Amino acid sequence: MKLLLDTCTLIWLATEPKRLSRKARAAIDDAANELWLADVSVLELGLKYSAGKIELPQPPREWVEAQSTVWRLRAAPLDRAVMYRATELPIHHADPFDRLLVATALENGLTILTSDEAIARYPVSVLWR
Repeated sequence: MKLLLDTCTLIWLATEPKRLSRKARAAIDDAANELWLADVSVLELGLKYSAGKIELPQPPREWVEAQSTVWRLRAAPLDRAVMYRATELPIHHADPFDRLLVATALENGLTILTSDEAIARYPVSVLWR
């Protein structure tokens, strides 16, 4: 399975793994699954870090790259197809980062690992509970 980590899922995986659901943790630990990180999550982390909304043990440039190596994360690009898809989605979620995450999953055939129930309202595969 190709699994796209929500931004908060990556943070919890790296800093508070007990916050992950049992199902999410099992999927992450299954070596047959591919783990993906959306470029939009990298942007979200950088913006929230620079605004003082989140704390990370290192600046995002270093922390994200280190986590990408540790967890063997593949990059899911933020390209025009994703941007177009995000604007075509119904507005179930006001957060533009989450809408871009959904669009990334749809464009790349990925299942999103997220606890965000608003994301599950979209026609996208979600795994958590």
